[in-house]
Amino acid sequence: MSLDTWDEIRTAYQVARLGTVSGAAEVLGVHHATVIRHIDALEKRLGTKLFQRHARGYTATEAGRDLLSTAQRTDEQFAQLVSRIKGQGETVTGELIITSISGMAPLLAPIFAAFQAEYPGVVIRFHSDMRLYRLDYGEAHVAIRAGAMPEDPDYVVQPLTRLGSALYASRGYAEAHGLPQGPEDYGRHRFIGPADPESRAPFNRWLRENVPPEAIRLRQSDPDATRPAVKAGLGLGFIPLRDAETDPELIEVLRLGFDWESPLWIVTHVDLHRTLKVQTFLAALKKAATGWHCA
Repeated sequence: MSLDTWDEIRTAYQVARLGTVSGAAEVLGVHHATVIRHIDALEKRLGTKLFQRHARGYTATEAGRDLLSTAQRTDEQFAQLVSRIKGQGETVTGELIITSISGMAPLLAPIFAAFQAEYPGVVIRFHSDMRLYRLDYGEAHVAIRAGAMPEDPDYVVQPLTRLGSALYASRGYAEAHGLPQGPEDYGRHRFIGPADPESRAPFNRWLRENVPPEAIRLRQSDPDATRPAVKAGLGLGFIPLRDAETDPELIEVLRLGFDWESPLWIVTHVDLHRTLKVQTFLAALKKAATGWHCA
């Protein structure tokens, strides 16, 4: 890839991110005609349309989104490289990308608020979904992951806390169907399970080993959807202790303690781990985690 081609791709990335030619021109420090010329040249080079033009600006096409997802990662990696070379990594400013398992937002939001109050120059980008973001590709500065300890040799891994869960039913379900008194009753009740029947979460392994498949009447891909489903009376489901213990509509059916706890890990890339921005956020995260009631 020539330098000219990268300039065109970087321009396209900024247009996709901001949605307008004028916005991209301002960020890049070029004339808006240069932005249009770069977009036209790149589309001609690739033989496809990267954007849909409309009155409000530019929207990336499917081909544009594919190209620009790679451009974003490359742009972030260049930014990290420049930051390390110039020593700018020793300031608590700029973008901080955090990724976590779903369900962590209520715990992390107060940390984000306090962190930005102390460091107003930080812009936080938070991703919370099932995807594993690649720290080595610059997709995140800090990741919070659950389950087995990550073993990538380029990652710095530290324990954060343990996330406990128990099996719950709603009061309405208990009134209508009763509650299981032991394993012999499980086949007569309804359960809520994961969309992926091979999920490695400790309580989902228990579900496979103890509950007949036909008794799992609802399967969901989003763990955050279990609590509403249980409260609606759809069946028995596993809910994090921190969410369920303060909800008067829920009844604890079974808790196996350590066996149903998932360890949470803080993961950073070795190249960025010791930058002041990352270290400052890690200190705030660890301090807040000591007050979490997760297990």
